[in-house]
Amino acid sequence: MRASPRRAAGPLDASNSAGARWRTLSADSVRLDGGLLARRQAVNRDAALPHGWRMLDEAGNFENFRVAAGRSRGSYRGPVYMDSDVYKWIEAASFQLPECPSSGLAAAVDEAIDDIEAAQQADGYLNSYYTAAQPGRRWTDLALGHELYCAGHLFQAAVAHHRGTGSSRLLSIACRFADHIDATFGPARRPATPGHPEVEMALVELYRETGERRYLNVAGFFIDQRGHGRLGPNPLFNSSAYFQDRVPVREASEFEGHAVRALYLATGVADMYLESGEQALLDALKRQWQDLISHKLYVTGGIGSRHHAGAFGQPYELPNELASCETCAAVASLMWCWRMLLITGQACFADLWERTFYNAVLAGVSLDGTRYFYLNPLADNGAEEHLHRGGPRRKPWHAVACCPPNVMRIVASLAHYVATADADGLQIHQFGPARVAADAGRGGPVVLRMAGDYPWDGRVRVTVEQAGGAVWVLSLRRPAWAEQVAVRVNGVPIDAAPAPNGYQQIERAWRPGDAVELELAMAPRLVEGHPWIESTRGCIAIERGPLVYCLEQADHAAPIYDLELDPGAPLTTHWRPDLLEGVAVVCAAGYQIDRSRWAGRLYRPFETGSALSRRRTELTAIPYYAWANRGSNAMRVWLPHA
Repeated sequence: MRASPRRAAGPLDASNSAGARWRTLSADSVRLDGGLLARRQAVNRDAALPHGWRMLDEAGNFENFRVAAGRSRGSYRGPVYMDSDVYKWIEAASFQLPECPSSGLAAAVDEAIDDIEAAQQADGYLNSYYTAAQPGRRWTDLALGHELYCAGHLFQAAVAHHRGTGSSRLLSIACRFADHIDATFGPARRPATPGHPEVEMALVELYRETGERRYLNVAGFFIDQRGHGRLGPNPLFNSSAYFQDRVPVREASEFEGHAVRALYLATGVADMYLESGEQALLDALKRQWQDLISHKLYVTGGIGSRHHAGAFGQPYELPNELASCETCAAVASLMWCWRMLLITGQACFADLWERTFYNAVLAGVSLDGTRYFYLNPLADNGAEEHLHRGGPRRKPWHAVACCPPNVMRIVASLAHYVATADADGLQIHQFGPARVAADAGRGGPVVLRMAGDYPWDGRVRVTVEQAGGAVWVLSLRRPAWAEQVAVRVNGVPIDAAPAPNGYQQIERAWRPGDAVELELAMAPRLVEGHPWIESTRGCIAIERGPLVYCLEQADHAAPIYDLELDPGAPLTTHWRPDLLEGVAVVCAAGYQIDRSRWAGRLYRPFETGSALSRRRTELTAIPYYAWANRGSNAMRVWLPHA
């Protein structure tokens, strides 16, 4: 193993990737200084990570490693992918440790690594299920066994731990397992591809960290093997499309099958392009992007419309109550969008990153950081759900607990997604109070301070604190949702149009004290869905800035399914510091319908010219991410309009 020097924690190092237009910064280059992002990160650090440790301990995840190592006489507990949740938790903790060192957190990570190290087999193989519960059956169920999936999360945790702590201990464990995988699979060995993609992106990152090209090659091998029916049809859904094994990667033109699997695969393919520059890979990813944004994306940024399968449906198949929108799928989308942004430099990918994070990801965790959604519907009648993972109450943990630690690791690494650099300067992608200290290409080392109350206020101020007076380009994303944008440099308005990639590019000889102000119009707005989306026909939704809004029962006396929005009435915004840790609510006028003619009846004869009677009422909308924090409540995003 040839490990690189210690770097601050960060999930992706594309600083030397040939296919990257923009290069990533180390996480110590960006520090969140306040606002909503920093608050969510503090809750993640102080509440979610300790809670996650307790839940993993209670569920038996740590004990499984001890059983596999022969340190415990207990029995394996849980499904086949229990190891992966430990690895995601370690990854999240490793992102956190450099910023806020904690002896307790560091000791917990070391204890987990002790268990993992003891469970590793002499040949490098590492999986507690196939060691303790199914000895002798390793690599016999690549479709559903999740061995390579768990391995991928180990590799990502090991890279994060090495970058965050400087220790090679977990990285050495990961490399021994990666060497075993390389010795088992390959063109001259065993043909295979994982039923649940994840290891592809992880092997690429392990290559970036160690310089061992065999890891990149085996990642490419798994990608090349997909689409040839090696996994067979999924036994529940009778199609290899569920596994993204119906069409070879380079021929893909749409997203299909299980949404998390599909986006993890796309992320791995994007990583492979970043290192290889193979145009056929990028062409396929661009076709899939167009399919997603034109046919299969929820207004929240959520993906996956099949409630039972967690899968993509047909074009425009986007049900509200039965939406899947698994939290893990939203996290996968963030990872993919980030790579596509690095590759193309196009703001549309940062826009979707923003929409997905503020809505589809943040909705997946409670405000106190200790309760989680697996699925994130866009409507709920408030009744407890007994047959699946939905319902109006987040749970402290799940039997399939992939989502909680996935949220933990993305929130812990938020600073990574704020800014990038290239030879000409710096690019700012996400807004909020932060300090950015980085090499601005021809501008040399610079320090910027970003201020503002984003996403509640559209005024963003970037001040140059340190610079050498050289000429370089500062690029600021102009969000697609902002219909009006004002830009000022040192208080003087500039009329320059945004560049074709959607960024405001300002080139000058920057000096300490220079300031750029970006003012994004934040008026609430109404949006409608394509007429072929059956679930949104006759409805509209409310957005403000990057946030999608919803009605929640807690704010209304009448059942919210009886409420309609008056699209002709003005929308007003009010700051509520006392509500949901402080939110901007949107108030609107609407109507409450009279359902008395349906008393005791599900259907009734249609009468030409008949109309429902209505009475005027007021509506209050809250950010979608904040629903279900006041007990079991009905909720809906799409509102009928009178």
